[in-house]
Amino acid sequence: MIQLRPQADAERRGADAGGRHGGRSRARRALPPLGAPLHGFLARLSGGRDVEDLYQETWLRVVRSAKRYDPSRRFSTWLFQIALNLCRDWLRRRPPEPMDATAFLAAEPAPDGPAVTEARIDAARLLAALPEAQRSVVLLRWVHDLSEDEVAEILDCPRGTVKSRLHHAMARLAALARIERNQ
Repeated sequence: MIQLRPQADAERRGADAGGRHGGRSRARRALPPLGAPLHGFLARLSGGRDVEDLYQETWLRVVRSAKRYDPSRRFSTWLFQIALNLCRDWLRRRPPEPMDATAFLAAEPAPDGPAVTEARIDAARLLAALPEAQRSVVLLRWVHDLSEDEVAEILDCPRGTVKSRLHHAMARLAALARIERNQ
């Protein structure tokens, strides 16, 4: 069973000692250990749109379905599966829009240097060009460093399918990068 740590009302609202809402820094500190990776995953899958809503809804679904959690499985796998299913539902309801590269960049702390920033924008653009199934596999496997077995469990597909999607995604990314380089 998942237990949530009770917090003071002011802390939940993000109010500082003076009563003002500083929210962001306190909210970042209060995030569970998987909060930042989950937030980044949702930002990348959704193209940066409605990330806060998706993040909150993911945690609400975790709390609602806590009784169905199987302790023999890793919590992170279960959490990311909930988040992925939520994103799939969200993507079905939303018209496709171009992915916002700034959301991709905001998902991770940016190292110094314009070359690195430009490379991140290029990576975001290339990832946005992948079909959702391939993008999900790449994000889970390479960005969130999950094993192929964990990715297969999250996506509810065989490990061979994960390998195939990874292979096709990497080939497609390489082809797209070559095309961009030649332009």
